[in-house]
Amino acid sequence: MQISSETSLNLKLEQVATILRIASWSSFLFQVGLGAISSVLLLLAISGRNFNQTIAPPPGVPNVGVTPTQATTPGLGIGIFWAICGILVLLFSSYLAFRLIRFSKRLRHPNSDIHPKRAKVVQVLRLGVITGLIGMLLMILGMGATIGVLLSKSIAQPQGVAIYDPNRIIRSLDVFVAAASTTGITAHFIGMVVSLGIFNWLHRPLKAS
Repeated sequence: MQISSETSLNLKLEQVATILRIASWSSFLFQVGLGAISSVLLLLAISGRNFNQTIAPPPGVPNVGVTPTQATTPGLGIGIFWAICGILVLLFSSYLAFRLIRFSKRLRHPNSDIHPKRAKVVQVLRLGVITGLIGMLLMILGMGATIGVLLSKSIAQPQGVAIYDPNRIIRSLDVFVAAASTTGITAHFIGMVVSLGIFNWLHRPLKAS
């Protein structure tokens, strides 16, 4: 009976370790991949903005040799700021996913003293959910600010008339900020869903043990 009980416990731990490893690796890879895409889009937007500010003529000087698409977008900096904050939070969320991967490896160890405590696993999962919510909020703020700026520029554009004011042009680089925020929201959402899924799946066996 004792052997059967130990075998059942080992099988349960093996199952938990497998699910934890697969889910954590999936969350980690998705977050790192989407975070890299979001970072690249944001870097392109920032580098293009800085380049435009460098080549833009000083006030009072005619725009000789400067095309309308080289103008900067006033008010877009707040969207970039929130997007950067969301990416930093995404890095921490990826670290939490990596910690869960380490927990899955420790569960496979034959020495039970090395196994992670239930409270520690639950703490990391809850922290992952909270981090995902905070990251999504920051990215939503960034996307909202960016869309607000683009919407105001779109409304300010005269319909059917050539636009000579560079500040009214919606540039492709401006859209990159919104795309970066959207990608970041997706990454945080995946991390939060995975943490919730693991918590719900582990709660029954952990509670029964």
